[in-house]
Parts: sequence; C-alpha cells; structure tokens
Amino acid sequence: LLCWRMASALAKDRKSAAQPPQGNDMTAVTVDALWAWAHHLCAFALIAILFSEWCLTAQEQEHSGICRLARLDMCYGLCAALMLAAGIARLIWGAKGWSFYTGNTLFWAKLGCFALVGLLSVRPSILIFKWRREAGRISAESMRTARIWMTLQLILIPALLLLATLI
Repeated sequence: LLCWRMASALAKDRKSAAQPPQGNDMTAVTVDALWAWAHHLCAFALIAILFSEWCLTAQEQEHSGICRLARLDMCYGLCAALMLAAGIARLIWGAKGWSFYTGNTLFWAKLGCFALVGLLSVRPSILIFKWRREAGRISAESMRTARIWMTLQLILIPALLLLATLI
C-alpha cells in the first residue's frame, strides 16, 4: 500500500522526482531511500525463501511438504517480481537517475547475474509444479536434481551482492 501511494504521488510529478536532490530537498532523498529499502527487503526475502526451498529439498517429502515447497516457490517468484519492480522504480525515480545506471557496466553485470539466477530457477519451479500434481511420494533423486539447480542459484547470490555493492 505504501509503495502504491508513493508510485501514485511520483507519477504526478515524475520530472521533479527524477532529478537529483537540490539543497534541502528531502522529498527526493526520502523517495530514493524508500525504493532502496523495498528493493533490499525483497532481495533478502528472496534469499531466505530460496534457502528455505533448498533445505526442504534435502530429503524426500510427502505431499504436504511438496505443497509447502510450492507455496514457497510462488513466494519466491512474487518476491523476484517485486524486487525487479522496486529496482525499476529506483532506476526511473531514484536520486542517481536513469543515465547513471544505464551507463554503468557493473549495473548491467548485476542485471545479467539476476537474469541468470532467474533462468536457473525455472527448472526447480517446473519440478515443484510437477510434483504437486503427482500426489505420491517424491524420490530423493528428483529432490537432488531440484536442489542442484537451487545450489547454483545460491552460489551466484554472493556475486550478485558484490555487484550491487560496487554500483
């Protein structure tokens, strides 16, 4: 709700919100800080959810465990979408502005790393969706396959965080 109100207020005065803060103009600084906060909150939630999924795939699961895994996976996708939306909002309305980010090689490397993590998440999501339809017990081998894909995502997270820090 807070983000929706901020986006509505910003849409009315896009031009001034996109400019870097001048003097004591705390509005632009506050808006930038709120978008950064939303972006980081989603990023840390994304990591926590991915780690939870990774832990659940350590052993065979009954149908209830698979349903829990499916809910986590939906939250993971939603969190990724919200993080991307908050990042785009920072890009457009943030204090640094569009040209700072689009001209920055590290930004594009970070975006590429995020896209790679997203691509690596497709296979486990498909497996989880398939498992949920199958009401039986899921084999350890199948769980191991999903866990490997999740491990690859977790391996890329530190690189993503480093790139975010360097921008």
